[in-house]
Amino acid sequence: MFALGEAQTAFAGSGMASERQPSGLPVSIDPRTACAPDSNDIDFTAAVIGLGAKLAKADGLVTFDEVNVFRRVFRTAPEDAQAAQRVFDLARQSVHGYESYAKRIARRYRDRPCLLEGVLDGLFQIAVADGAVTGDELNYLQNVSQAFGFSPSRFERIKAQHLGGQTDDPYAVLGLEPEVSEEALRQAYRRLMTEHHPDRFASEGTPPEFQRIAHEKASSITSAYARIRAERGLLTAMH
Repeated sequence: MFALGEAQTAFAGSGMASERQPSGLPVSIDPRTACAPDSNDIDFTAAVIGLGAKLAKADGLVTFDEVNVFRRVFRTAPEDAQAAQRVFDLARQSVHGYESYAKRIARRYRDRPCLLEGVLDGLFQIAVADGAVTGDELNYLQNVSQAFGFSPSRFERIKAQHLGGQTDDPYAVLGLEPEVSEEALRQAYRRLMTEHHPDRFASEGTPPEFQRIAHEKASSITSAYARIRAERGLLTAMH
């Protein structure tokens, strides 16, 4: 089984292996709502690479599309590219042990659910890269979600935001039940847009690909909200 210790060895001598600062976040950002990890967090980097590689293996075959999406979503500095590739190649040999990566990230960043959801978003991007999400991949993603401490309803919301064509339910995209009141609907929309607004990700220095995913999620949330309002005959301007 590939372990984080091996990942740290692979990164030895690279910029990622440098001393970690007490916090990589600007003083003005509350860690509880932050969407970025601490700077130079080699454990986080290794665990994310391991999760992505093992997810690509979950359906039995690592495709070029999955590898390309992984490289785009979870970028590393150019000088660390070879080390990251070695970690990826080691981790993708087997799907076994992915839970330890998820738990390691959760222990470190339990107080940053926005960051954890961003990681899960990236994994969904890898899962859909080859055009189909298998049952094994969904099970993998659900287990990672559980390790992150997310509720089943939160996982269903995240899944619906990525698999909208397969989960054609605007209420699921917002994590709501069809009988939700108009006020609760409006509050859920505002909360989700606050959590996933692309400007927030940009201000915290998250990778460009995470910002692109945030744009897609914000669009999905807005579309779901508009659809529900249209179905309810609420055609006034959105709040």
